[in-house]
Amino acid sequence: MKILFTYTALALLGVGTILSGCHKSQKSQKTGIPYNDKKYGYSKFRQTHPAPGPGLVAIEGGTFVLGGSADQDINFEYNNVRKRVTIPAFYMDETEVSNQDWLDYLHWISATFPQDHELYYNAVPDTLVWRRPLSYNEPYVNNYLRHPAFQDYPVVGVSWDQVQDYCVWRTDRMNEFILQQQGKILNPRAVKGTQANAAANAQKIPFNTDIYLNNQYRGQGIDGKKMQPDLTGKPAAGQKKAVRTVTVEDGILKPAYRLPTEAEWEYAAMALAGNTQFENITDGKIYPWNGLGVRSAKKSTRGLILANFKRGQGDNGGVGGYLNDKAFITAPVRYYPPNDFGLYNMAGNVNEWVQDTYRQMTFEDVDDFNPFRGNEFVDKRLADPATGKYAKDKYGRPIKDPAKSAKKMSYADLIASQQGGATTAGAPGTGAAASAAQKDPLAGKPYNPDARGYLDTVNNSLYGTTTLVSNKSKVYKGGSWNDMAYWLNPATRRFMNEDDASAEIGFRCAMDLVGAPEIHPQGKPHFSVKKAK
Repeated sequence: MKILFTYTALALLGVGTILSGCHKSQKSQKTGIPYNDKKYGYSKFRQTHPAPGPGLVAIEGGTFVLGGSADQDINFEYNNVRKRVTIPAFYMDETEVSNQDWLDYLHWISATFPQDHELYYNAVPDTLVWRRPLSYNEPYVNNYLRHPAFQDYPVVGVSWDQVQDYCVWRTDRMNEFILQQQGKILNPRAVKGTQANAAANAQKIPFNTDIYLNNQYRGQGIDGKKMQPDLTGKPAAGQKKAVRTVTVEDGILKPAYRLPTEAEWEYAAMALAGNTQFENITDGKIYPWNGLGVRSAKKSTRGLILANFKRGQGDNGGVGGYLNDKAFITAPVRYYPPNDFGLYNMAGNVNEWVQDTYRQMTFEDVDDFNPFRGNEFVDKRLADPATGKYAKDKYGRPIKDPAKSAKKMSYADLIASQQGGATTAGAPGTGAAASAAQKDPLAGKPYNPDARGYLDTVNNSLYGTTTLVSNKSKVYKGGSWNDMAYWLNPATRRFMNEDDASAEIGFRCAMDLVGAPEIHPQGKPHFSVKKAK
């Protein structure tokens, strides 16, 4: 059973266009004031359930037992204790990110910042991960990333840190393309005539979603011909009507790409939705497919191995003349059958980075709704608190600082924190306030006690001090071409430093799903929702 995003992608394909989608006779149910009327300036937007971004498949969430598929603990690590949790619906890449996908990223960097050799160098994967002292792997060092024969193979040698930058880039290119296609902004490469020079200059300022949503990406050479109508503004010189940039309320831009959480990844790999009827799971799984073995039971492919892994010591592909998994190293990202969510290679081929920071007892600590360990809350730095403009780095992205408060600050505290002063909310800014931070009695580290708990470092102070596990330790899952079948179980977990890389680790992206969580409502009972008058 292959689960597709029928409802999300087809029923509501035309993602929310805006004010014009609402009938002008609509009125507020609480004040009676008409919407979308220039005389009053109140806006109501068409309610939408946007389709996923490119490359993604909708994953309907639900409850499942985290760590429940593990039938043995051969390392005796006790690091995947069973815990029932709930995963909200989300989107996930159909395949692992391929070499071609990463080369697109490198091409954009070289074309946009041709003189910035440091940026390009930092984005290039570590191809030396293939090198072994007693193995002839130089052909992979030289060819695996760039040779067209490997373009559909999963990218490897990328660190967790590099993946974070890729997710930001992918988000910005997706949303930039959406705005260009809808005429909200110009495509500098397609502009002709008198605006060509202005567009060329605008191209030197890369598009960033956060900066655009803060109304800091606009002007001559940027603004498109089909911008949003502005009910409260005044037309600019030479314009017939007031216009504005797209906002979140328009429902046009999509959420950010990111790594899946460990719980999301395990839930998506298991794909128990394919074995579920009337809220009853008819059969559990050990692997992303049904059954206890690793070979296909279908008549046409009977006996073929269902994933790319190492069958035994010295056996990476089988016997010449009849190879078992058809791969000595990695395989194309769409090889082997997908699971019941339509996801390819959720076992084998390459391990995959997830967003979580590793702790052995994570499953006992995290919440039972949308569990995740690794939150680093940040605030966008203001260049000018009076205008709300964000400070930008040299690549046009907002500068982000560690969050200074556990709750929404008063405006006075916000201004004080941006200017480096002390606040009245008990959260230190910089200078004298920072020096007043209390000391962790266990390791002498500074910590900030707060009502909501996530700034207190007492509980994890010994990590990285007396162990090899630290906040830089990130989880990867799934098994690889060079792993035994045990690691194909979705509940197994390992970790590596976020700035390290391997020939056996790649990744795929995820995206938040906004709106109703049910992906396939057809044929299921529902309570009717009465529309407002």
